[in-house]
Amino acid sequence: MSEFIYNYPPLFPGTLLKRYKRFLADIKLDTGEEIIAHCANPGKMLGLSAPGSRVMVSLSNNVKRKLPYSLELVAAEENPTTWVGVNTSLPNQVIKLALAGRLIPGLGEYETIKPEVVYGRDRKSRVDFFLTGTEGTTPIYLEVKNVTWAQGRKGLFPDAITTRGHKHLLELVDVMETHSARAVALFFISRGDCEVFGPGDTADPLYGKLLREAFAKGLEILPCRFELSPEGVKYLGLAEVEF
Repeated sequence: MSEFIYNYPPLFPGTLLKRYKRFLADIKLDTGEEIIAHCANPGKMLGLSAPGSRVMVSLSNNVKRKLPYSLELVAAEENPTTWVGVNTSLPNQVIKLALAGRLIPGLGEYETIKPEVVYGRDRKSRVDFFLTGTEGTTPIYLEVKNVTWAQGRKGLFPDAITTRGHKHLLELVDVMETHSARAVALFFISRGDCEVFGPGDTADPLYGKLLREAFAKGLEILPCRFELSPEGVKYLGLAEVEF
């Protein structure tokens, strides 16, 4: 049996030439070909954007895509033996598999897993996962955030100001207060070298403030550690939370 929760499709190695316009990356593949890859990451990718960094890209067979290559992994500048997952569309795929496999502790006996459920007072937001159990159990609103920034052994989120993240924290507090539901912020630590998690206060002080306030009101924080490699993703357990 594979030890990976998720197996990557074939990935192609290369070297980062530059990242620009947030969602574009010029890469020289090891074959010598130079490509433009889609970079599905709205953050600053601190410690992961230096020209010369080793990278891994995937190749889509969707003929409608303007950019067939996607940036998946970057070797951390401060720890080049560590691969970091920078594709923000991946964590939800992995967490869905982890939830189905009941791998994440502390969530109770849920029976149904519904992704992308509309919620919020204005009904204009979608929570990543809505978990429900038998009659009488408390439903869970679960939001997933991808953690790529690290200082030493500590993973930090966010790495840039995130107004969307501010809104999500306020809405999670609201569902606890108005729907008597559990609210969970699951931080997907996309690198195996972090054993501790905390808010990225220097990047976004307001997010750190709101996270601490939400935690004091009952928000559950699950900092899930993952080890990524060109073959796949392994679940390592929970990190320690350090405010």
